[in-house]
Amino acid sequence: MAKFFILFLASALCFTTLIHFTAADADDFDKFHIKGSVYCDTCRVQFITRLSKFLEGAKVKLECKGRENQTVTLTKEAVTDNAGNYQMEVMGDHEEEVCEIVLVQSPDAECGEVNNQEFLRNAARISLTANDGIVSNETRTINPLGFMRKTPLAECPQAFKELGIVPDVTF
Repeated sequence: MAKFFILFLASALCFTTLIHFTAADADDFDKFHIKGSVYCDTCRVQFITRLSKFLEGAKVKLECKGRENQTVTLTKEAVTDNAGNYQMEVMGDHEEEVCEIVLVQSPDAECGEVNNQEFLRNAARISLTANDGIVSNETRTINPLGFMRKTPLAECPQAFKELGIVPDVTF
């Protein structure tokens, strides 16, 4: 009798979980929380070093375009907080679109250059579909994006030496 009760209880639990999952609103699977950060690339090497600083008040833009005709289907902007982080929420599935986060405006006049080389744009691409194999359908974390300083800081060669690298940057 005890085995039957345990089996019945386990079956009921599985059944209620299945009902809850099927009753979920379809929009629950099409809401994405995007988060990322923006920094000042003080050494112009296009990665974060100990001399980099995160920017408060930087503007970024999410832009989704159709794969075939490049028509813009979605744009949304965000501004970074005091730690250089931004967040935005997007509704809808964008499986048939290419979505990217791009830098718009820096709050620092000395650190406002954007490198638009194609390989850098790809680093900010984002998947906004539940049909992509990513386990979490909710949060998408973007690689940090950096504005470049007009001239590298004098401390940059020492920072590179500490890292054991010799970058292709003229000081």
